[in-house]
Amino acid sequence: MDDDLQTGRIGAAIPAYQAAGSVGAVVAGVLRLLPEVLVVDDGSTDGTAAAARQAGARVVSLPYNQGKGAALSAAFRDLFGRGFSAVVTLDADGQHLPEEIPKLLAVAPGADLVLGVRDHLFTQMSGLRRASNRLSSAVISFAAGQRLCDIQTGFRLYSRRLIAAVGFPETRFEAESAVVVRAARGGFRVVTVPVHLGFADGRTTSHYRPLVDSMRIARAVILARLQAPRWRRSS
Repeated sequence: MDDDLQTGRIGAAIPAYQAAGSVGAVVAGVLRLLPEVLVVDDGSTDGTAAAARQAGARVVSLPYNQGKGAALSAAFRDLFGRGFSAVVTLDADGQHLPEEIPKLLAVAPGADLVLGVRDHLFTQMSGLRRASNRLSSAVISFAAGQRLCDIQTGFRLYSRRLIAAVGFPETRFEAESAVVVRAARGGFRVVTVPVHLGFADGRTTSHYRPLVDSMRIARAVILARLQAPRWRRSS
């Protein structure tokens, strides 16, 4: 990815749902570092799209709420289809700090997926959320065949090569877990870098449904592991 970094063909994707109060500041912060910010408004009814446009983002609006995976998939189709070679993803609620993006870019050369990890901040989270993050990361790491300390992070950098090879078919939160399994099992290079957050415990702004979404993640991870032979990184 070295040439891609030098030519600046890196865009940012922000999936957003009911984030009118926070998305503008996130967009403005990213635009200070990257030339292209795409916000995918996932069926919001609170003016999220207007706030993102006012801050300088290009906006794609989905007609109804389809889920974070669907919003990210739409962003990848758009940005990779327009020639971008890598996409940084971050949430619209302000938890992911735009000024931390250079940390992802610094380790991106040679990588296919960069995870901005938060395990050094787990002690600042509630006991339940801390335990959930640690357990899910351990289980999904086992499925992926690579030890990764924080798989639930949405602050990431994806290469076009990775998404073209393994796809991004899941529609909700499970998409981010399943793609890690496909990437690692397919021989793609997954790297991590510690990042700071605007706030550590995102329960108040998250749309995650603990029972339903945890079950969806488990099913998607199992399927990704069983289908692993389909994906293989070409040298």
